Amino acid sequence: MPKLAPVDWQTLVKIFEADGFKNNRTKASHIVMEKAGVARPVVIPKYDEVGRDITLSNMRTAGMSRDRYFELLKKTGG
Repeated sequence: MPKLAPVDWQTLVKIFEADGFKNNRTKASHIVMEKAGVARPVVIPKYDEVGRDITLSNMRTAGMSRDRYFELLKKTGG
């Protein structure tokens, strides 16, 4: 399995949109995305490189497996 590396915020937004999340609002430099059935929103900071820790936290919140993440990353061209 590939190593989880930092990616830019636009790539993360595409990945979570491909998983069914919608951009609910933008607050300052953060994108807040929600999906029906997921209790908490996913918050993506507008960083050139979003760290591995933030990505993993958002994956846990979304209930997304590493396999699903890499599948969506490949589909979105990342």
